[in-house]
Amino acid sequence: MNAIEIRGLQKSYRVYQKKEGLWASLTGLFQREYNEVEAVRGIDLDVAQGEFVAFLGPNGAGKTTTLKLLSGVISPSGGEAHVLGHVPWKRENEYRRRFALVMGQKNQLWWDLPAQESFQLHQKIYRIDPEQFRRTRDELVDLLEVRHLLGQPVRELSLGERMKMELTAALLHSPEVLFLDEPTIGLDVVAQHNVQKFLKHYQAERKITILLTSHYMKDVVALCRRVVIIAQGEIKYDGSLAGIVDRFSGHKVLTLQFADGRMPGDLARYGDVLEIVEPKARLRVARSSIADVLSSVLANNTIEDVSVEDPPLEEVIAKMFAHTANEKKSEAVLPVETS
Repeated sequence: MNAIEIRGLQKSYRVYQKKEGLWASLTGLFQREYNEVEAVRGIDLDVAQGEFVAFLGPNGAGKTTTLKLLSGVISPSGGEAHVLGHVPWKRENEYRRRFALVMGQKNQLWWDLPAQESFQLHQKIYRIDPEQFRRTRDELVDLLEVRHLLGQPVRELSLGERMKMELTAALLHSPEVLFLDEPTIGLDVVAQHNVQKFLKHYQAERKITILLTSHYMKDVVALCRRVVIIAQGEIKYDGSLAGIVDRFSGHKVLTLQFADGRMPGDLARYGDVLEIVEPKARLRVARSSIADVLSSVLANNTIEDVSVEDPPLEEVIAKMFAHTANEKKSEAVLPVETS
C-alpha cells in the first residue's frame, strides 16, 4: 500500500521583476513585470508505507516546494496528491495529526524557553494523552541522549542539540509520515552521525514513511535504499543508489599497490592517473575497459593489492546535475533563422 501518491503535481509562482533605479521603481508602482517560475512541473511519484526515500536535487530543483505541497503548507497550481489518503492542502485536522515536517533551516521550538516547555505545548496542540506523551517523550530524549538538556533554553543549545530537540518535538505525536528537509545542514560530523543513527533506528522500529532531502550524500548512503532525483521541477531518476552510479558514471576507480615499490612508468596507458603515492597508484578507468586493463596490469606487473571501486556518489550526482543544467541551457537557446 502506498503512503504517498502524486500525479501530475505542479506549482508555479509569479515573481515580480524589480528594475534598478528610482524611475524604474516609480514606474513599477503602476506597471509591474512578472516572470512565471515553474518550481514543480508535473511530477508523478509513489512511496510505499514504511519506505525511507531520499529526495535529491540541486538548489532550486523543487525539493522543498514538493515537501511543502505534501505537508499542506502551500497549494498546487495543478495535479493531485494523496498522503495517507488525505489531500494535504485541505489541511484536515486528522491529517495534521498523522504527519510531521522538520526543516533544518527553520525552528519550531520557542527560542528563549527550554525545549520541555515547547514539548508541553505540542502535547496540548495534538491532544496527546498525558501518559502516552510522557512515554514517547522519555523514549525520544533517551534515544537522542538529550534528557539532561530539557531544562536549558533552546538558544543556549548547540546546532546538533537543537536538531535533536526539533526531531523530538516532531515525533511526539507519533506521526506515520515524516518529511525531513536538510535535517543535518550545518552539523559537524559527530552530530550528523548521531542524527543518522537515530533516524535509522527509529524508522526501523516504527516502520514510518520518511521522505528526506539532503545535500549530504552520507545521509543518503546511511539511510536510504531508494533515491528520487528532481531537477528543474521534474523527476530525472527513481531507483537504487547503485543504479545512479551505473547510469550516470562511465568509469571506475582502480587502486593498485605494486610489489617492492616497482611502479611502471607508463601508468597513463591504463587510464587517467588520479594519484600516485608510491607504491600505490589510483587510476580512472572506463567501465567497459576494466577487465582488459586488469588483465594487462596483472600480466605485466607484480601486484600486492588491487581494488576496483565506483566513484564517490557525490561526484556522480554532481555530474548528473551539471548535465541536467547544460540540457536546460541548450533548450533555452532558440535557433536563429537565416535567409
